[in-house]
Amino acid sequence: MASPEEQLQTMINNLSEKTGNDLHTWLKLLRGAGLGKHGELVKHLKSEHGVSHGFANLIASEFLKTGESMKSPEELVETQYAGPKSALRPIYDTLIGVVERFGDDIEVSPKKAYVSLRRSKQFALIQPSTASRLDVGINLKDMEANDRLEPSGSFSAMVSHRVRVEDAIEIDSELKDWLKQAYDEA
Repeated sequence: MASPEEQLQTMINNLSEKTGNDLHTWLKLLRGAGLGKHGELVKHLKSEHGVSHGFANLIASEFLKTGESMKSPEELVETQYAGPKSALRPIYDTLIGVVERFGDDIEVSPKKAYVSLRRSKQFALIQPSTASRLDVGINLKDMEANDRLEPSGSFSAMVSHRVRVEDAIEIDSELKDWLKQAYDEA
């Protein structure tokens, strides 16, 4: 059974197909509506835009969260790699370039603190955890951990393993193979 976070992400992923707009577009539209209460937002989405109650509730909830939910995917990534973490951006860009070569069915989905990499389900995530290190979370349920491919532990319950990356040179064939295997299994 999917976790509540995975269920929420599935609804967000299905917004465009079910409502005609992605979350960012809905949030931008609501900014211009001048409404601030959850019930008002839900009513507006249902009556003015024909959005079903479940999706209207989701959009209104996301709108009322911190301002981060109103940022575009590009803005979320820019925020993650601002300031002291800016030196990590080339490592992130390299990782995204590697993963995007696996296939054209990859969804790169930035969140406030990390970027989710999905196919039919999440297979990895990239998070700038410190000013000098990215953590690459990978879903490899049947893979045994080792010194480099460590158990995810408290890092993230959404992945099975973590690889710490401090330099682009660490994006080697071993890490690429683990990511590709997770992608193939997703």
